[in-house]
Amino acid sequence: MRRDLVVIGASAGGVEALKTAVSSIPPNLDAAVLVVLHLPPHADSVLPRILSRAGALPARHAPDTDELRSGEILIAPPDRHLVVSRDHLETTRGPRENGHRPSVDVLFRSAARWAGARVISVVLSGVLDDGTSGAIAVRQRGGVSIVQDPADAMYPGMPESAIAHAAADHVVAAADLGPLLRRLTAEEVGDPDPGIPEILNMETALARLEARAMHDLNRPGSPSGFSCPDCGGSLFKIEDHEIVRFRCRVGHAWSSESLLGQQSDQLDSALWMALRSLEEKAALAAELSSRAEERQSITVARRYQEKSEEATRAANVIRELLKAPQDETA
Repeated sequence: MRRDLVVIGASAGGVEALKTAVSSIPPNLDAAVLVVLHLPPHADSVLPRILSRAGALPARHAPDTDELRSGEILIAPPDRHLVVSRDHLETTRGPRENGHRPSVDVLFRSAARWAGARVISVVLSGVLDDGTSGAIAVRQRGGVSIVQDPADAMYPGMPESAIAHAAADHVVAAADLGPLLRRLTAEEVGDPDPGIPEILNMETALARLEARAMHDLNRPGSPSGFSCPDCGGSLFKIEDHEIVRFRCRVGHAWSSESLLGQQSDQLDSALWMALRSLEEKAALAAELSSRAEERQSITVARRYQEKSEEATRAANVIRELLKAPQDETA
């Protein structure tokens, strides 16, 4: 058995890393190459054109379903997970992970689920810790984990996390990826067959929106006391080797760092909503006070004026919180 499935994940700074990495991949690489780059859901991605020009292998967006084959690079389209299922792949609109669809972790986990020791995962430039959980799953199933050298990455967060928690087998510069892939895909490897963890089955099924996974009352992990930023549902805490992850009933998933970042974003939005409401309240109360004065209703005017001043004081407090650095308000 050979390693014949390469899955690559990148986020911020990923285009440059992917261009450099792809330019080093030989045209005769005997492996399927699948790529996820985190993109906004409505982005008009030209990544296939960029990577086709950068290297010897043609690149295209993955269709809804296709066979796994060597000689080309298939890229997750915007707002679609790229999921490996047996010897083919498909794109789905499954639940977002860490706020992303497509998700690096979804691709890595599904590849590990079906291809086991045949998988080589590659984590490139990006912030936070996307890809770490997926890289853990790949190694758990006997595959190989490659991580871009953080010193070589525009954004070292994802590589640093994968090195710290997923015990990367190889740490290389993006330009050195191709020769390493050629060597690893040429090696004969045994099939350790460590078995498929049940949580890997469930998480892969959730990414494919399988009804059985949605209806299963046995959720992975334990109740966390936190709510899902995407749907408001309860999050279950999953102990995944050295990292803690969270997943809600319908499948939205969060790493600890991503959940903390999303909570900061939600707090920021809540503060702006509060500021808007207070400013509107202050303005309306001031207008009502002026109208009461015109009618010579001094007591009523004073009451409305007090309400306006109270709202203005509260708005000033919110404004000062918004001025502070985010880590001081979170």
